[in-house]
Amino acid sequence: MKSPLIACAAVLLMLGATSAADAKGCIKGAVVGGVAGHYAGHHGVLGAAAGCLYGRHQAKEQEKQQQQQSQVNGQGKL
Repeated sequence: MKSPLIACAAVLLMLGATSAADAKGCIKGAVVGGVAGHYAGHHGVLGAAAGCLYGRHQAKEQEKQQQQQSQVNGQGKL
């Protein structure tokens, strides 16, 4: 009985410790990964974690690409 309560408390503490800025791409990836993981063998939590990591990676790559495009566009104008 204590194990599930301790696990829930740990999850809530971890969620409370994250900031909103770090969640860019994570929420969408976690939802998609959780659903995929659930249907792929009842591993929704594992899928959500992997989806969050992948979504965050994609968001960083997209942000980096946008920064490069803005630098190229900014240098081309006189």
